[in-house]
Amino acid sequence: MKKGLLKKLFATTLVGAMAISMVACGGEDAGEKDALTKIKEKGELTVGMSVDYAPYEFFVMENGKKKMVGMDLEILKEVAKDIGVDFKVEEMEFKGICTAVQAGQVDIGLSGLSPDEKRRELVDFSDIYFEAEQGILINKKDASKIKKLEDLKGLKVGAQLGSIQADIANTIPDVKTKFLEEVPVLIQDLLAGNLDAVIVELPVADVQSVIHPELARAEEKVQDEAGGGSAIAVPKDQKALLDQINKTIKRLIDEEKIDSFYKDAVELSKSEVVGE
Repeated sequence: MKKGLLKKLFATTLVGAMAISMVACGGEDAGEKDALTKIKEKGELTVGMSVDYAPYEFFVMENGKKKMVGMDLEILKEVAKDIGVDFKVEEMEFKGICTAVQAGQVDIGLSGLSPDEKRRELVDFSDIYFEAEQGILINKKDASKIKKLEDLKGLKVGAQLGSIQADIANTIPDVKTKFLEEVPVLIQDLLAGNLDAVIVELPVADVQSVIHPELARAEEKVQDEAGGGSAIAVPKDQKALLDQINKTIKRLIDEEKIDSFYKDAVELSKSEVVGE
């Protein structure tokens, strides 16, 4: 056989092998289903939540049983309805929600999450569905001496573990911090005098001051450089799922349903059940 013909045959064989390899690899990528498709196929949306943050998500007693309620739960119902599936809430620690979404343990995270830079390293976020600033919850008797963040210097301050509020607390000079998973436990510590203040979102502060008349919100709001507002955590690079969720959020905002969910949740918060 001539050398030229041999070279041509070898080149043809090599190109053919490369083409087969590329098709095989491409077929594998093409066969990978996106998150939204997987959710539709299994017929269920799994959601990571820390159910201890009225008015976002919390428990009340109904007919002798604990019932999960809150603004986030109503939003979740609408998201699942628009996708056309049922939903299942996976209760977990607040600090682990975004990690659970990243690891695929749940499909999304919905728990009053603010999309700060650290969380954006793990997940993508939907549009903001609820704007909220930060506030300082105090005992009403201390209202004259605790009016702003600077007044907390050297005091005992609580916040939810892994939250933006905890980051804010850490900026206070000489502060004595206490970070816990459950906000209601922090509120009990505040009522008992074990804490001088708890940093929470304004809606939470307002709700707790209604539930507990002896509590009040400090005069000045807390300036939050990370930006306020809550969004839904979604696995990275899942555009179809993100677009679907954003479509639901826009509809709910346009229909003024989120404001309605919030008002209903605030009213229900008066009956919040703390602990088991």
